[in-house]
Amino acid sequence: MLLPTSAIIDQAVSSGTGVGAFNVITLEHAEAVIAGAETARQPVLLQISQNCVRFHGGRLLPIARATAALAAEAVVPVALHLDHVEDDILLRQAADAGCGSVMYDASRLEYAENVRATRKAADWAHSAGLWIEAELGEVGGKEGAHAPGARTDPGEARAFVEATGVDALAVAVGSSHAMTTRTATLDHSLIARLRDVVPVPLVLHGSSGVPDTELREAIRHGMVKINIGTALNVAFTGALREKGLTTTDPRKYLAPARDAMADTVAQLLGVLSSC
Repeated sequence: MLLPTSAIIDQAVSSGTGVGAFNVITLEHAEAVIAGAETARQPVLLQISQNCVRFHGGRLLPIARATAALAAEAVVPVALHLDHVEDDILLRQAADAGCGSVMYDASRLEYAENVRATRKAADWAHSAGLWIEAELGEVGGKEGAHAPGARTDPGEARAFVEATGVDALAVAVGSSHAMTTRTATLDHSLIARLRDVVPVPLVLHGSSGVPDTELREAIRHGMVKINIGTALNVAFTGALREKGLTTTDPRKYLAPARDAMADTVAQLLGVLSSC
């Protein structure tokens, strides 16, 4: 069933569990995420990023509406999220595409510009009935909140949320995007401090590189939305290499890759819901 993102996040906050938010690149990704969620009997978020839209020729609606159609037929709660949006034109397509939420990413801008742009995006998102996530950025730099070594300052995080009116905040606590090994160590005391002062749910980006024990601990200390992308692609490409098929029928490749992603989703959702 396709639900608003806020409904799934609110339930996770109430129950003290984490919500898996998995990146979609192809329709097989979306099918795999839903299959894994149904196996785990857990709600899930399907994320379409600006990079994914670029991969599909700059067109959001075809992949988003197909993904939303799959979500509508799922037997578990599913929400559709437009992720890491920097382009305002793309942002304003979110509601028509069936998305229940957006992540507006102005983290490359200086702080004052980030606040201004994010406030404007939040005002629009709320007027369209959308839940909105944002990212503070790395203090003193432009590499983003998840550059190696970046850490979010709790006081600045609270001020940012109050100034922008966003519904969730992605914070830097030790994870990094595109990690292919699960070796990240998170700053759990920082997560707890952020939870205590930031009045909205916290989001962990780059979670593919975080071990199960670290993910459970992060949720116990206050993380809610857990973004996972690279882990699916590792499973996808690993299955292709393992099969080593020579057939010209792409279904012979895509089916095991989809199954491998579904297994990964089910395993990770089991971790996130076991806190």
